[in-house]
Amino acid sequence: MADQTLTRIEISKEYLNFSAGHFTIFSATERENLHGHNFQVRCGVTAAVGPNGMAFDYVDLKRILKAICDALDERVLLPERSPYLRLERQEGQVTAFFADERLSFLERDVLLLPIRNVTIEELAPLLLARLRDRPELSAMEIRAIELGVASGSGQWAFAQWGDA
Repeated sequence: MADQTLTRIEISKEYLNFSAGHFTIFSATERENLHGHNFQVRCGVTAAVGPNGMAFDYVDLKRILKAICDALDERVLLPERSPYLRLERQEGQVTAFFADERLSFLERDVLLLPIRNVTIEELAPLLLARLRDRPELSAMEIRAIELGVASGSGQWAFAQWGDA
């Protein structure tokens, strides 16, 4: 409708976070040491305001975002698509081969992600895709989504979908 009012709802809750270990890979021979972050997630959604004065019931959106964060919590995140890292799973272990290093982890502690590097620039579009894959979202008639991931205070990367 041409006379519909659009609104942007931003969800930024303290519980939208995950703690994870990772290392950033800079080149075929240089990487950070393994370390961790308390990553934060926030989401802005643009949708039309309906006749009841609401865009949608965003309790569902908060629940989905929380589930996405929980799936990453307390894990070592490793990139499956890195050109510089080779990963092997064997006997309950995940071994990451980088340059002349061999890093071994318990398989239960590791989460392999379909990204090139574990950076906020890669995590933001990954989490946005996971959000968009949720069937509950289709009923919300969302026009645009902006999802942000922070690895520290004031250090955010955002991924966007749609146009308002």
